[in-house]
Amino acid sequence: MPWVAPLYVVAIGVGAYAAARLPGARRAELLRAHSTNVENLRAGRWRTLVTSAAFIEEPLPLPYSAALLVALGTAEARWGPRRAAGVFAVGHIGSSLLVYAGLRGRGRADPPDTTARAIDVGVSYGLNATLGALAMTVPHRGARTAATAGLLALGIRPVLRPERTFTDAGHLIAIALGVGIGAGRGALRGRSSEQR
Repeated sequence: MPWVAPLYVVAIGVGAYAAARLPGARRAELLRAHSTNVENLRAGRWRTLVTSAAFIEEPLPLPYSAALLVALGTAEARWGPRRAAGVFAVGHIGSSLLVYAGLRGRGRADPPDTTARAIDVGVSYGLNATLGALAMTVPHRGARTAATAGLLALGIRPVLRPERTFTDAGHLIAIALGVGIGAGRGALRGRSSEQR
C-alpha cells in the first residue's frame, strides 16, 4: 500500500495553501529562493535541486492532485517507495540540470533576461519522468508503444510552439528520462526483497 505518495501530495498541497496566504512579495521571494533557476544554480545553491520539488506556485486543482497521487502511488505500489522516489528524483533533478545547461549555453544567464531569475518550482518534471517510466513498463507491447508515443507527443507539442518556455523543454526532457529509466525496467520490476 503506497504511503509516501499520499504523504507527499498532501504535504505540497498544505504548503501551497500556506504560501498562498503570504503577501505577494514574500511569497515570490520564498518561491524564488527554492527555484532551480539559472541565478540560484550559477551561485552554487544546489540544494534547490531538491527543495524545488517541495514547493508549487499555486495550490493544485483537485484533478491535478488526483492525477499526481494516482501516478506516484502506482509507481510506489509497483516499484516500492525508494525506487519510485528515485525515478521522480532523476526526472526532477536531471531535467532541471539539463535545462540549466541549455539556458547557460544559450547565454540566458546574463541580464536583462528575466529567465535567469524565474520562479521554477514544482512537481511536473518528476511527475513526467514517473509517467514516462510507467508507460514503458506496461506489459503489452502495443499498449506500451502507444502510451510511450502518446506521452512523447504530448511533450513535444509545446516545444514546437513559437511561445514555448524553458519549462516546456524540461517537461519533454523529463518524459524522455522516464522512458529511458522504464526501458531498463529490469531494475524497476517488482520490489526488491528488502522492500517487501
